[in-house]
Amino acid sequence: LLFATLLSGWLPAAFGQAYPSRPIKLVVDTSPGGVTDILARLSADGLTQKTGQQVVVENRAGASGVIAVDHVVKSPADGYTLMFAAGGNIVVQPYMSRALPYDPVTDIIPVFNIAETPHLLVVSGTLPARTLTEFITWAKVPGHKAAYGSPGAGTVPHFIGQGFAMQAQLDMTHVSYKGSALTMVDLMGGSLPLGSSPTADAVEHHRHGKVRILATTGEQRNPSLPQVPTLKESGVNFVMDGWYGLYAPADMPEELQAAFNKALGSAAWGIEDMLKRYAMRPAPTTHAQLTELQRKEHQLWGQLVKASGFTPEG
Repeated sequence: LLFATLLSGWLPAAFGQAYPSRPIKLVVDTSPGGVTDILARLSADGLTQKTGQQVVVENRAGASGVIAVDHVVKSPADGYTLMFAAGGNIVVQPYMSRALPYDPVTDIIPVFNIAETPHLLVVSGTLPARTLTEFITWAKVPGHKAAYGSPGAGTVPHFIGQGFAMQAQLDMTHVSYKGSALTMVDLMGGSLPLGSSPTADAVEHHRHGKVRILATTGEQRNPSLPQVPTLKESGVNFVMDGWYGLYAPADMPEELQAAFNKALGSAAWGIEDMLKRYAMRPAPTTHAQLTELQRKEHQLWGQLVKASGFTPEG
């Protein structure tokens, strides 16, 4: 099970017998049922078994993750309130609102990276295009309603779709939905031509022929989808990977951060089969490595959002 191998024995040595003396809360910035929630619950189960204290998942969805992050950054940095989130949501937040109640770069810290995954460009199974080149050709035909959908304005899939359209020199209309599930419904139904999606939301529908994955945003092909080319391979210079990780309030003691890093160092590989099912890959990354990744991604997303012309709220 996740974390089972390395958690044993490290907590008493690092923090004394008193920790943990009560349940640990793991906040998730999405509703129950999605891949972020699934990964968080697996993490919580493993931690519960080895710490001897219950790790309780608390879903605080809404406002593109702002509600969850705000709760965590205002919690004591004592190891009893942690957060599980998709890293893209964290780095994009500063560009979505001028009035965030916190600074997502300095008020919350990445502790450990569990998994990485590219995003996907997905078309309706009813569309004739079977390659990205064919879709671009189709989208340029006068009279075709070239549109792409996302789970909402200002979300990561929104800007990935926008980035693709810009690089491919396509004039496409953005259709904003209230969640990825509704986006997928219209893709499967044929009323939406294109959508940008995390792998977990689309891969099963792709395998059953309800939608068609034309490309991934990764630097290399996804091992779980070896037949699907990258955007770069398809002639569109756009690369963007996503990640899922554990976060904590910024003032968490370095000793506690180091202990979590040591405990999780290879334990994330224990969920490799589950990650493969969702076309994700284990990516055990330390606090220092993930901090540097987040810094670079924050800059890249800033450039993309600025180029899209998106106007932040507030």
